[in-house]
Amino acid sequence: MELTSLGLYNQAIILFAALVLFTSFAMLAQPRIVQLIFTFAWQGLLLAVVTALVAVVSGHTHLYISAALTVLLKVLLIPWLLYRLSVRLKMNYEAEAIGSPSLLLLSGAGLVMFSYFIAVPIVHLSGLATRNTIAVSIAVELLGMLIMITRKTAMAQVIGFMSMENGLFFAAVVSTYGMPLIVELGVAFDVMVASILFGVFFFHLRDSFDSLDVSHLNRLSEADEPMPDTAATEAPGERP
Repeated sequence: MELTSLGLYNQAIILFAALVLFTSFAMLAQPRIVQLIFTFAWQGLLLAVVTALVAVVSGHTHLYISAALTVLLKVLLIPWLLYRLSVRLKMNYEAEAIGSPSLLLLSGAGLVMFSYFIAVPIVHLSGLATRNTIAVSIAVELLGMLIMITRKTAMAQVIGFMSMENGLFFAAVVSTYGMPLIVELGVAFDVMVASILFGVFFFHLRDSFDSLDVSHLNRLSEADEPMPDTAATEAPGERP
């Protein structure tokens, strides 16, 4: 489908979908935690705009409530909680070293092309005006997973997990015009509770290892190794 054959609102949906994908790339290459949090908030705002536009096109009024919940949770509450945690954990000025950023961005571009490839059958079967954005939603999920795999700090991995949830929400909005309202309320509550639990996990990890680098969790396997039995290894003649 050519872009010029779509209506104004549908063209705007595709434009904001491209901006959502751009924020995923920005998070992938962002080494500083505070800028990563702000980029996540911008992605949530773009999702809210897309949800409102889909509500205008489809006439589903419950999507306006979904857009309002997205602004409340993913633009205001969760980024504010993450920012307060970064300040309390003294991470607001820290920058994580990203190995081979050029290779990382190329891997992200490869995931986008893979998303468009696997979305071809879905696009042909879909009759919705927003079907061109399905590949973008898959790419956002895969890029969020790539953030979780490549980043070492727990907070960056949590933001990658939240970005994957954004991709799932975006897919539900553009492919089915939104989930039932009760389901969206349940998902919003789960995301809010998960962000609070992640904050508790951050403090326990910092208290235990004085760092949020999840690679330090390898020490737990060393601590769980059984101590050698020195009494069994003593020679019989050495006992009193």
